[in-house]
Amino acid sequence: MNQFRRLSDSVMASPQISLGDIAAAHAQGVSLIICNRPDDEDEGQLSSAVIQQAASEKGIGFLSIPITHAGFSHRQVDAMADALERTLAEPQGKVLAYCRSGTRSTLLWALAQSANGGDPDQLAQQARAAGYDVGPIRPAMDMLAGKNS
Repeated sequence: MNQFRRLSDSVMASPQISLGDIAAAHAQGVSLIICNRPDDEDEGQLSSAVIQQAASEKGIGFLSIPITHAGFSHRQVDAMADALERTLAEPQGKVLAYCRSGTRSTLLWALAQSANGGDPDQLAQQARAAGYDVGPIRPAMDMLAGKNS
């Protein structure tokens, strides 16, 4: 059973996905899967290449934006913001982002949405409703959104 958590009507975050989760994502209308996990982070984890191949077989796009314990870079935030903007502009565009627990994916989503003009208060609420805390990156969200807090 998948562990997809809805961040918005068109974006979900998840812990590491399995091959079966790709079929579930397809059934839910996901058009892009984003991997925010570096390969070989854990022993036995499916590689991004395996996930990409399985997604491709279902007609789902794939993008790898690995986030290590070093944190988030502008390049990673920009890549996520661009991917979300392109995919969510499509009719029926939906995104599933995953990492080990879903936290890095949620944090990167919140940063990218802030950079694209999203309201940090609303984004924090959405993340909280999905079971994630964006507190550690809230100052960066505010900065990206042009808020003085």
